[in-house]
Amino acid sequence: MKNKILLSIIGLLLVSLGLTMSITNGKSAQIKQVRKEVSQVNKQQKQVTTQIDNLQTTYNASDAIAKSKLLAFAKDYYTFSSQSDYDKRFSKIADIVDLKRNQQYQLFDSGLDATGGSRIDNLGLTSQYQTATGYTSDLDNQTIEALATVIVQTSGTGQKAINQTVLLYGWFDIKTQKLVSIKINTTN
Repeated sequence: MKNKILLSIIGLLLVSLGLTMSITNGKSAQIKQVRKEVSQVNKQQKQVTTQIDNLQTTYNASDAIAKSKLLAFAKDYYTFSSQSDYDKRFSKIADIVDLKRNQQYQLFDSGLDATGGSRIDNLGLTSQYQTATGYTSDLDNQTIEALATVIVQTSGTGQKAINQTVLLYGWFDIKTQKLVSIKINTTN
């Protein structure tokens, strides 16, 4: 009788051990599957994070370029002391802008008066870029809006030099890396 009880207990232990092993193996397979899926999610998350970092780096770099090109435009546009300097302004900034012809003509007039004489030389007009502060804002995936507050010192023959504050608005194309439109508003 003892042997039967002992055998029954051992049998029950073996059956429960078999069930436990079966359940453990099933759960182990599920755990492996979950680990595999978590690993795939982590890889995808790293890829997405890397893509976001790359986009941020691209946009931050483009923002900095847009701002620096608008400030370079301001420096060359507002610095002249003669008709000759005045005439050379566009050639100095030609490689950083891609302006439509009508806007180019609006921004870069000849500096001549109605008789064909030089207003710049006749009036002794000078302009000197002093300083500027630039800001940017992303408009879309292609364009960045840049804004600059520029201080320019201007004078003429017999006139005291005065500082003038000018607002420049520029639209920078990320693909061409050029300013595609510029508007100027004088505040003082």
